[in-house]
Amino acid sequence: MAKKVILVDDSKTILATAQMALEDLVGAGGVELVTYQNPAELLDLLLSGSENFDMLISDINMPQMNGLDLAASLKADDKFKNKPILILTTESSPAMKTRGKEIGVTGWMVKPFSDEKLIKAVKMVLGI
Repeated sequence: MAKKVILVDDSKTILATAQMALEDLVGAGGVELVTYQNPAELLDLLLSGSENFDMLISDINMPQMNGLDLAASLKADDKFKNKPILILTTESSPAMKTRGKEIGVTGWMVKPFSDEKLIKAVKMVLGI
């Protein structure tokens, strides 16, 4: 059964780029990719039980909600505290990365990203 990966980013370009990068994994049946542009909407769906994931990839700077706040909210919930969250962002400051580690994010990838790096990260985190 395919592992469900949710990508949340307010940029349609990033969503499309990531979808193209993961196309082969999706086509091979290893990954089901679902995208969202609004992290607050996603959080509501996750906390209500309407949505779930095996891995979450999130931007940080989004208008509705900061990606680190999204990660912190999920890590505080028993259903999601052990689920992997990868941050995909333009932010590379040590302070931001430290906050991410304190929250419990699994990894950090700086934009622009290469297709190979994203594929490798997804495969490694999901064990596929």
